[in-house]
Amino acid sequence: MTPQPLLELGYVARAHGLRGEVAIRTFDPASEALDVVERVFVRTRSGEERELFLEEVRPTPKENIIAFEGVESRTEAEALVGSKVFVFREDLEPPAEGEFFQGDLVGLTAVDESGAELGRVEEIWATGEVPNLVIRAPKRPELVVPFADDFVPTVDIAAGRIVIRPPEYEEVGRPGQARGAAAAPEATGGEDAGPEDGEGSGDAE
Repeated sequence: MTPQPLLELGYVARAHGLRGEVAIRTFDPASEALDVVERVFVRTRSGEERELFLEEVRPTPKENIIAFEGVESRTEAEALVGSKVFVFREDLEPPAEGEFFQGDLVGLTAVDESGAELGRVEEIWATGEVPNLVIRAPKRPELVVPFADDFVPTVDIAAGRIVIRPPEYEEVGRPGQARGAAAAPEATGGEDAGPEDGEGSGDAE
């Protein structure tokens, strides 16, 4: 499985003010990617793709207020609302050993320890201290698995495969030690309506 050059970070939630600024919500609220990169790649709801350079980043508790070069009016900002926002892998420090960009986890085939296929990692919910993998397969209930050693003993990005020990297999009372997940993935949009399609990627801390 070849690493993708783009990692999905979040989406443009709304226009902000009258001078072309936008509010970007990252799928991982703790992500600091926008503090370290100089550019992002956006894909609008209509499919238009643009590389945009950051002029200013102002973090807030729920989102980042961003000024882009060349986006100078509210009308231009509103045209970006709902866009998916990606960062370039080459602009980020590689994850530490044992850590992974969350965007690289999306799309992996999930199997149990016997090798039986459970589905595909479709989303990652970063809603608590430990991210949760959302695994889906046709005609099967959705499976939500904490990204912790007890539940995810093996991650093989190159093979496109992840070994899952679903929570019901665990002994009661065994705590899970969080695995390293260095990037935010595609996820549901939260309070604002996020991008509509289900393409997966990810962000970095």
